[in-house]
Amino acid sequence: MLVTLNQVLTPAKQNKYAVGLFNAVNMELARGIISAAEATQSPVIMGTAEVLFPYGPLEEVSYYLIPMAKKAKIPVVVHLDHGLKKETCLKALELGFTSIMYDCSTDDYDTNVEKVKEMAEIAHSYGATIEGELGHVGDNEGSAEGSSHLSDPSKFFTDPKLAKDYVEKTKVDALAIAVGNAHGAYKLPPKLDFERIKTIANTVDVPLVLHGGSGLTDNDFRRAIKEGISKVNIFTDINIAAVKAEFSKFTDMNKGIIDLIPAAVEAVKQETIAKMELFSSDGKAPIVSSKAPIDDMDKLVDMITAEVLKNLNK
Repeated sequence: MLVTLNQVLTPAKQNKYAVGLFNAVNMELARGIISAAEATQSPVIMGTAEVLFPYGPLEEVSYYLIPMAKKAKIPVVVHLDHGLKKETCLKALELGFTSIMYDCSTDDYDTNVEKVKEMAEIAHSYGATIEGELGHVGDNEGSAEGSSHLSDPSKFFTDPKLAKDYVEKTKVDALAIAVGNAHGAYKLPPKLDFERIKTIANTVDVPLVLHGGSGLTDNDFRRAIKEGISKVNIFTDINIAAVKAEFSKFTDMNKGIIDLIPAAVEAVKQETIAKMELFSSDGKAPIVSSKAPIDDMDKLVDMITAEVLKNLNK
C-alpha cells in the first residue's frame, strides 16, 4: 500500500521505534526490501537518491517502485532521498513519489529555509511529504552517496536552537540531523552525539532522521532511537549483502545472471529483516489485502494508522 512519511513516522515517533529507508536502484533490491517488510509486518520506506541515478535513473526506478508499493500488503513510502536540485524533486513528485527530501544542507541557513519552504508547499500540494536537512551529514571515503568528506564533522552538527525555527518556517514533515553520522562505510567507529539527538527531539514536533545508518553498532541504533530518531537510512549494508551473495553463487563462468538474482534478493531480504527487527518496526504494520480499492486509499490509510496506534497503546 502506497503511503506518505507521516503515515509511518507519526506512530514511530509516538511509540519510540524507527522505520527504515532502504534505497532500491534495481529490482533485486526492491524485491528483497518488500519481501522483508511483508515477512516482518513492518512499514517501510523505499526509494533512491539523486547521486544514485547513474545506477538507476529516476524515471526507470519509478516504473517498479510505485507499482510494487501499491501492491504490497504493508504500508510503503516511495521516497526521493537527497534531491539536490529543485527540478529533481519536481520530477519525482510528477512521477508519483509520495515523499521527497530536498537537501539544501550545504547552503547558508536562510537559503536552506527559503528553498525548502517553497518545495514543501509544492510537495504538500501533491499530497506528498517532505524531509529537510539542517546541519550537514558528510560522506565516508568511497561512499556512493557523495564525496563531502568532513575533517571535523562536529563543525556541521545540527544546532538545536535553529532546529525549531527551521521546522516552523519550512513546514517540513521530517528533519534529517547531523550528530556524528556519515554516509557510506565507516573507517573508524562513529561517535554519535546522543544528547544532541535528545535535545532536538524535545525541541521540534516532527520525526527525526538519521542518515548514514550502515555501519553503526546495534547499541548505537537502539540509543539513537530511544533518544528520538524515527527514520534510519540504510543503503551500504544491503548493497554489500547483495554482492556477497552473488559472488558466493558465481562458481564458474557458465553461470548467468539468473543464477545470481535469487541469492541477491534473499540476501537483501535477510539484511533488511535484521534492520527492521533492530529498529523495532517489525509487527507495527497489519497485513492489508493488495486488492483494496485504491480509489478509497486515503480512508484505508487512516483506518490502518488508527488500528496500529490502538494496538500499540494496549
